[in-house]
Amino acid sequence: MSGHDHDHPHEHGSELSETQLRVRALETVLTEKGYVDPAALDAIVETYETKVGPRNGAAVVAKAWSDPAFKQALLKDATAAVNTLGHVSRVGDHLVAVENTPQRHNMIVCTLCSCYPWEVLGLPPVWYKSAPYRSRAVKDPRGVLADFGVELPKDTEIRVWDSTAETRFLVLPMRPAGTEGWSEERLAALVTRDSMIGTGLARTPAELAQ
Repeated sequence: MSGHDHDHPHEHGSELSETQLRVRALETVLTEKGYVDPAALDAIVETYETKVGPRNGAAVVAKAWSDPAFKQALLKDATAAVNTLGHVSRVGDHLVAVENTPQRHNMIVCTLCSCYPWEVLGLPPVWYKSAPYRSRAVKDPRGVLADFGVELPKDTEIRVWDSTAETRFLVLPMRPAGTEGWSEERLAALVTRDSMIGTGLARTPAELAQ
């Protein structure tokens, strides 16, 4: 596991930025005044969490699958590489991309809080912030993957990367077989948020067709 120097300014659950705090305050006021239906708000959040948010990351992964030079640049300096893509939101400092291979599977966790690459993955899923995930991902990563329905060969190494306020990680999942000649747009549809966290795999063409 990578080292973790968790001297977070937001270590005790107050990891929201000033903008996010303003949004939360606004949500509260609007809800109390009856302008916003909490259920509708939850639906909007879920959309950004699972659909809109991860599109940035999916575009990055699809580009890496299609363009060997971009893939090399991404693995060398993910922040700089992502920022060359005009259609993807710019990211801050210290985004690190780690590549899944048949020999190694990478998984991301933040053991002491919930640091997360917002710019490329959107809103973090609720389970990512949960204590059971944060503790078990380190102690029993293979068991956690099994809980997510991911069974890896016994000889595949699982490496857990611990995010910090300074360094966030993006998993570059393995490209599914049978996708030769696919466009980046089509490839991006195979990329899931969980595959970029490492708790899932990219969809197969068969799964996409269902």
